Amino acid sequence: MTRTSLHSIPATRYVARAPEPTLPRKIRANRLGVTVLPDGIDVSVVASHASLVEFCAIDFDRAGTMRERRFALNGPEIGVWSGFIPGIKPGQHYGFRAHGRWDPNAGMRYNPAKLLFDPYGLGVAGVYDLGTAVFSHQVDDELRPLAGPRKISELDSAAHVPHSVVVDERYDGKVEHLDLPWSTTVIYEAHVRGLTMNMPGVPKELRGTYAGAAHPAAIAHYKQLGITALQLLPIHAKLPEPFLVEKGLANYWGYNTLGFFAPEPSYATKAAREAGPSEVLREVKGMVSLLHEAGIEVILDVVYNHTCEAGIDGPTLSWRGLGESTFYMQSGTNPVDFWDVTGTGNSLDFRLRRVIQMTLDSLRYWAADVGVDGFRFDLAVTLGRQGREFLSHHPLYVALTTDPILRSRKLINEPWDLGPNGWQTGQFLSPTADWNDRFRNAVRSFWLTDQHVQVDGHRPHDSRELVTRLSGSADLFSRGRTPGGRGTFASINFVTAHDGFTLRDLVTFDEKHNEANLEDNRDGSNDNRSWNHGVEGHDSTLRDARLKSMRNLIGTLIFSSGTPMLTAGDEIGRTQDGNNNPYCQDNELAWIDWRTTPWQDDFHATVSHLLQLRREHEVFRPAGFFTGTPRAGDSLPDVTWIDRDGTEMPAWRWFEPSSRTFQMLRSGGGRDVDALLIINGLLKDAEFTIPTGRGRPFDLVWDSAKAKPTGFDELVLPGASVMVEGQSIRLYLSNPF
Repeated sequence: MTRTSLHSIPATRYVARAPEPTLPRKIRANRLGVTVLPDGIDVSVVASHASLVEFCAIDFDRAGTMRERRFALNGPEIGVWSGFIPGIKPGQHYGFRAHGRWDPNAGMRYNPAKLLFDPYGLGVAGVYDLGTAVFSHQVDDELRPLAGPRKISELDSAAHVPHSVVVDERYDGKVEHLDLPWSTTVIYEAHVRGLTMNMPGVPKELRGTYAGAAHPAAIAHYKQLGITALQLLPIHAKLPEPFLVEKGLANYWGYNTLGFFAPEPSYATKAAREAGPSEVLREVKGMVSLLHEAGIEVILDVVYNHTCEAGIDGPTLSWRGLGESTFYMQSGTNPVDFWDVTGTGNSLDFRLRRVIQMTLDSLRYWAADVGVDGFRFDLAVTLGRQGREFLSHHPLYVALTTDPILRSRKLINEPWDLGPNGWQTGQFLSPTADWNDRFRNAVRSFWLTDQHVQVDGHRPHDSRELVTRLSGSADLFSRGRTPGGRGTFASINFVTAHDGFTLRDLVTFDEKHNEANLEDNRDGSNDNRSWNHGVEGHDSTLRDARLKSMRNLIGTLIFSSGTPMLTAGDEIGRTQDGNNNPYCQDNELAWIDWRTTPWQDDFHATVSHLLQLRREHEVFRPAGFFTGTPRAGDSLPDVTWIDRDGTEMPAWRWFEPSSRTFQMLRSGGGRDVDALLIINGLLKDAEFTIPTGRGRPFDLVWDSAKAKPTGFDELVLPGASVMVEGQSIRLYLSNPF
């Protein structure tokens, strides 16, 4: 496993010596990285402008003293250095040393004193001692570059950085995919560690691990809740940012990748970590297999937009030492500068062939070899950039959506980054899907900030934006070369995610409270669209009002056209005490507390009830966008918008704040029930007239004004009047037969 420390290991000078020669690699078409053969390994690494690359085998004696054997690779052949090295077996620690030109002003930082992690390494182990030795240029004790031109550092980094490890990929289980349709998909976003650190029923030794995420107790919760896909925050090998190490904090979320092929070892069980990276990989594969057996897909949050090497003066750990210009987006006028569109100091450049190749190779590995069912691409606009411009048909996305291995996986974009033209929701290539931030903002605004406005005596917004999101966001996803665009399921609907307030905190805090992050509460979004209902923080006297708002938010999410995504723990009303950016909090603040009180059990039951309704009735899962006209063979329009008086909503009414009361009648097409959703977005109770529909009675199946999802025995006829509580939702179903 990797351990992080600050200036804890004395630095020594690099000693050059002649490396041993290597034979030509045995398998000409092998992938980059290490391929294990019966009598040794084939090795390949990209370092296009290097003059020599050495494979360095790291050994330890019984006293823990590190020894190094160096082998000169052959090349370069089209930028690739390679060779066959006999006698190397799984478990071997290794890295690369790249020789070449030292000219930072030209973007060249070759420094053989720095041991480099294999970009294709399948395993990682060792320490990360953040000190002067991990920088390719000379720095002071505060890790700042010395004044003047960047001078090459002669300190050997081998004892201070994580090592790649040769991995035995053999696995006794089967690598298969469930291929569940988008129409039935419900995503559950979770952190491997935080998910089970406190989960009852999971043995102590499995808590916070890959094995724990697939333990029967965890699976029972997923099944009871009704989710179909577990979307895990990054599990690629990671390192913390230097400023976090200096503060004694950790990169808990993991958006700081060291290796795109190696699983993060700290999430494995102690037994697997002690046995080595091969067992860590087996645990990951076992987790995926067990979840598949339970009918749960696995989606990985992946961070291909940047690496852990930070900005131009960051540490040299892998890609920087193999060739900055081969991987990173550099300034168009000055190669010494990085062009950062991710906010991390560096951005991988997807104009470059080797970056695209590495990304596709990594994705294929996780899909084909590990069995992962899909990927959520962090800051995906960076992946589609052609410099300053975003291309919806970027070569990477053309490859993703046509590749025989990847095209059938669930591919989900976080459709923004921090660069120019950085907001691209709805603009990605079919059949990928996008996180729909417009949905998040609309639902929060309607049920929280606009309610707050009304309480203060002001006029709220009308409901046009909410209606658009309820209907699948046709304004974002109906366009394109394919008739009907990308379809409703391309919209990943969410109200909360790992980034931001939890559902409970949305109704508990008006302001973020991120003091524990030690950034003077400057970090995290200020655009939370939350409402504390009158008192900042936890207050039991406001619990009923806050819970009703939570039910409104979750009900709108589940019954909207599109693919719903829930954040783990929201189903029991977890809190982070107002911290909307706990990326560095690997502790009880960010871990889910599964101890529940009766109101939490009731809310959990409500979420399960709503997901069951969605699962049982196709009417909530339309693949196409509404037309307002009958489908073939149906007498009822696919959707009808109805005023409080039971008549069709006139167009002008949508522009009035009073239009915050409306009815949505969705046709089941004669194959399923018809669904009538009644929304009262006003503070006061309002009377609604039940519409005619097919002339059949409507059965109440849910009322957000009720704490428990039981006891609904109301059957109403068309034309009847019902009183709907202020700030609430009612759902009726009508049998078409």
